[in-house]
Amino acid sequence: MTESTAKAHRTVSRVTDILETVAAAQPGGVRLHELTRALDAPRSSVFGLVKGLVATGYLLEEHGSYLLGPALSQLLEVQRPPSLTEAAHPALETLRDRFGETASLATAVGDSIVYIDSVESSEMIRYSAPRHTRRPLYPPSAGKVVLAHRSRRRQEAYLADRIDPDGLPAVLTELERVRANGFSINRGETLPDVSAAAAPVLVGGKLLGVISVAGPSTRMGPKLDEIAAAVREAATATVKRV
Repeated sequence: MTESTAKAHRTVSRVTDILETVAAAQPGGVRLHELTRALDAPRSSVFGLVKGLVATGYLLEEHGSYLLGPALSQLLEVQRPPSLTEAAHPALETLRDRFGETASLATAVGDSIVYIDSVESSEMIRYSAPRHTRRPLYPPSAGKVVLAHRSRRRQEAYLADRIDPDGLPAVLTELERVRANGFSINRGETLPDVSAAAAPVLVGGKLLGVISVAGPSTRMGPKLDEIAAAVREAATATVKRV
């Protein structure tokens, strides 16, 4: 069977935007006019989608505000590996203690990565991972790992509108190297003064998450190769605990 390329769908995007906006506003909830403004969509369209989500239990309506409903919680309990965060957290603490930089755990969410756990550096100047926020797959180090474990067709489809055609071969070669080496490196590609290394948490060939370490390039740069090797070891150790 030929693999199809995912494409955005306006209605699906609006539904997911509603759920993510409500989730970000928990526990206070979001009112309809706030959702309309956040989505930059007609009130009537947003109202219809919201009422549909309430009817199916994905949202709750309380005193004019909308909150996440029980159906979403039940779905997440089925789909999300319940032990991933617990399994990876000791590795994050070990990496933070060893290198003094922020260590994080991310998962793939569609064509994005989302950091779901982190142990921050105690340094005054440090990288702070934006948790529960969608980030692009390229060029963040964690996103490179996700892309590296996707088919060439999906890689090219994702990168087509994001990378200059002349630079695409080099990026695809980099992703091959990431998969072969078991880690990725980012030297100031996302933020000029931040460097990072990331490695996949693979169980039975399936990518469950990505562990990374990030910090100021002035501190990370001289030991980035050492950090990359340590992150790869931490990911392997996490697999044994999943």
